[in-house]
Amino acid sequence: MTEANKDETRREFAMQRVYTKDVSFETPSAPAVFQQEWKPETKVNLNTEVQTLGEGVYEVCLTVTVTTQLGEQTAYLAEVKEGGIFTINGFSEQELGPMLGSYCPNQLFPYVREVISDLITKGSFPQLVLQPVNFDALYAQHQQELAKKTQDTSEAKH
Repeated sequence: MTEANKDETRREFAMQRVYTKDVSFETPSAPAVFQQEWKPETKVNLNTEVQTLGEGVYEVCLTVTVTTQLGEQTAYLAEVKEGGIFTINGFSEQELGPMLGSYCPNQLFPYVREVISDLITKGSFPQLVLQPVNFDALYAQHQQELAKKTQDTSEAKH
């Protein structure tokens, strides 16, 4: 194997750092919310952002927003943006998308899950443990939506 072939096949993936980039917790209906029967409705939203920091170095941020309501009142709103700096080298363009859009958020999820759980517990609410997320399926769904939008846009131009 030549030296050039060795460089092409050498792959590198490393998580350099994980950090909490932003945290928000609100209890807009306190203290009245603590006097009510606890039958909440909870909604969870996820968002991922990717930024290139340098050659082969990326920041991936996973934002999780949890909104819990009692009837019409918001019991609490917790939002955590967990960031990670990743080194990713030696992967093709086709492989890089899923690495950044699925694999990296999957690595960040346990950290954001812990911060969300701690915030809610410290807010004097029953513990909430977020269920596992299938980031592969979410990434595939997002790619399908992008392809459909691109197809709809190109059809509209013709």
